[in-house]
Amino acid sequence: MQREVRRKEREISEADAKELLERGVYGVLSTVGADGAPYGVPLNYFVRGGAIYFHCAVEGHKLENLAAEPRVSFCVVGKTEVALEKFSTRYESVIVAGKASEAVADEKQMALEGLLAKYFPKKSEAERLKYIDDLGARTKAFRIDIEGIRGKRN
Repeated sequence: MQREVRRKEREISEADAKELLERGVYGVLSTVGADGAPYGVPLNYFVRGGAIYFHCAVEGHKLENLAAEPRVSFCVVGKTEVALEKFSTRYESVIVAGKASEAVADEKQMALEGLLAKYFPKKSEAERLKYIDDLGARTKAFRIDIEGIRGKRN
C-alpha cells in the first residue's frame, strides 16, 4: 500500500496521474533482491488496461529480483524546469505500486506490439511484427498490475 502524499497541495488527481503515466517516455522500475538490496532501472514501457508492460532480456539482475519479490515501485517524471527565482523546481511525477508477473503467449505478443507501436509509430505494422518474430526467445515481457497510483505537481 502506498503512503499518503506529504504535500497535499501538490497532489494531483488519480485521473491526472494516470494520464501522466500513459504519456511518459520512460520510467524507473524499483525492485528489491532476496538479500534486501534495492535496485532501480530505467526502462521503456506502455500502459494498457490497468497494467504497465515492459520487456527485458531472459536473464539478469532485474529478473532475479522479480523472482525473489514481485512487489515493485514504478516512477515516471514528466515535465521539469528549474525555477531559479524561487530556488525550486517545477515538476510532475507519478509513482505506481504493484506486482509484476511475466506476460506469456498472447499477452507477451500484445506487450511487444504495444511497446513497438508506442516507440516506433512510423514503422509499419509489418516491420514491427517482423522485429518481434526475429526476437524469438531472446526477450521476456512483464506486466505490473497497478495496485496504487499517486502523482504530484509543483
